[in-house]
Amino acid sequence: MTRSSIELGDVTPHNIKQLKKLNTVVFPVSYNDKFYVDVLEAGELAKLAYYNDIVVGAVCCRIDNTENQRRLYIMTLGCLFPYRRLGIGTVMFEHIMNFAEKDGKLRQHVQINNNGAIEFYKKFGFEIVDTKEQYYKRIEPADAHVLQKTLRRTAPNSNSTATSTTANSNSRSKARQFTFV
Repeated sequence: MTRSSIELGDVTPHNIKQLKKLNTVVFPVSYNDKFYVDVLEAGELAKLAYYNDIVVGAVCCRIDNTENQRRLYIMTLGCLFPYRRLGIGTVMFEHIMNFAEKDGKLRQHVQINNNGAIEFYKKFGFEIVDTKEQYYKRIEPADAHVLQKTLRRTAPNSNSTATSTTANSNSRSKARQFTFV
């Protein structure tokens, strides 16, 4: 029996077509060329997920500065159906959590009937904070839930019971302490 490997790789001009194809299979929404130009400039906020050297998923985020708040907006996070429930989504989510510390909030829209995605995000502490009617233009149902996760840094000596310490074996990350509100 061989061990499965999950790795994240950069989105580059050489593999952007793989991301485009993946998005057409995973998501009911078509993304325009500007989306992909922005993804190429997103750096660490856009990654392809590889399972045994095969592209099977991707995460694409941006920094959102609307409503007088700075937050990390998850534009897409998806995985091909046969590769779901193997930890690939979790690896992608943990990667973007490295950036959420700086922004304090994560937010995204999810189609109201996408129960799998809603449950995935709730597992990580997201809550439905709003529902936008007619959010999507060319798909049914057109409504989307707004999911949000708020992170607040705690004082180093805080005794809060809602505090979680996250340590990542990745040498680039440092132990972080958050309170989930």
